[in-house]
Amino acid sequence: MATVIIMPKQGQSVETCIITKWFRKKGEKVSTGDILFSYETDKAAFDLEAPADGILLETYYAEGAEVPVLSNVAVIGNEGESAGTFIQPPEKEEEKKAETTQKTGNHLITSPPVMNENVTNVTFSGVRISPRAKNFAEKNGIDFTKLRGSGPNGRIICSDVEQALSEGIITTAKVPDYTDQPLTNIRKIIAKAMYSSLQNSAQLTHHMSADVRKLLAARTKVKADIAADKKSQDITLNDMICMCVIRALKKFPAINSHFLEDHVRTFNSVHLGLAVDTLRGLMVPALKNADGMDLAQLSRELKALADSCRKGSINPELLKGDAASFTVSNLGNYGVEMFTPVINLPQAGILGVCTIISRPADLGNNTFGFVPYIGLSLTYDHRAIDGGPATLFLKEIKEQIEKFSY
Repeated sequence: MATVIIMPKQGQSVETCIITKWFRKKGEKVSTGDILFSYETDKAAFDLEAPADGILLETYYAEGAEVPVLSNVAVIGNEGESAGTFIQPPEKEEEKKAETTQKTGNHLITSPPVMNENVTNVTFSGVRISPRAKNFAEKNGIDFTKLRGSGPNGRIICSDVEQALSEGIITTAKVPDYTDQPLTNIRKIIAKAMYSSLQNSAQLTHHMSADVRKLLAARTKVKADIAADKKSQDITLNDMICMCVIRALKKFPAINSHFLEDHVRTFNSVHLGLAVDTLRGLMVPALKNADGMDLAQLSRELKALADSCRKGSINPELLKGDAASFTVSNLGNYGVEMFTPVINLPQAGILGVCTIISRPADLGNNTFGFVPYIGLSLTYDHRAIDGGPATLFLKEIKEQIEKFSY
């Protein structure tokens, strides 16, 4: 019995997803747990696994297609089994549309009509060629301007390119001096959010440095504990800094807030946002009620959030701007000495953590030496917070770091 693959609904606000890559082709055998394809929402990326063993009988969407959630995407079944019952042929009036839709039970089935490559064409440098043939030629480095087309009116079709490739008589196309890469759905969302943040708020950044010797001593102790006992938990400098930020937010609750145009919403708990760099783009998941955790639990939860982002399994609801009450973005590992982090609206602030630099300092008793300092960059929305309270909050983070104990 055939199994239909439906585009999942990831979050209440998600209406469509974009298929980014197929890992299995029509006609191939698949096993339960095999990754069939990757897809993106407007917040995150995911992999969809095969729910059953069998043959991939049909796929209804190509890479790059935007698919309504709960739509039929593919069918798995036995060899020779028909997948026709899972797709409705387009009606005459809808043949010119990119998609046709029908309701079956409670599911919305969306299916693109099959289009002959001879029906459509593109003209490139005076050459008539079907889009499919052009894409195939470019992927294989074939200069299609040298080909003779066998399609209607001399149009180059895919079989012409395949023949040239098999005969090996066509020289490769000239390598262009640039490439155009379409924006992924996530990159579009990041671009829109960053632009909106800078256009719709009054952002200002203060910079300060903190003596980080006690944090480094705590980190050395953690490493020693791990070396002595393999069961000991690894706690990073970033974990410790996040704990210092949480403690500072409890003392300055006005910073732990959202600016909502006609009012400010101040949170009683700290929902900490953590900027995570992934191969798919920047994600900022929220760790709910972080102020109720000790350092060990905080470290575990932050790591779990970051891992979920990199695997593409993060809950999209945790990536919304209003999911966190304050965010930390750490670029210290990249050697950044100072930067201006952009607020994730409607949050009222974000802390940028910079690299550690040794600077000359008075050690007391007329003794001078070099002390490691970590850079802290606080961006705040001046509509919600004045400069004085923002500076005092940043100073509190500095003091929490300088008196840190493990």
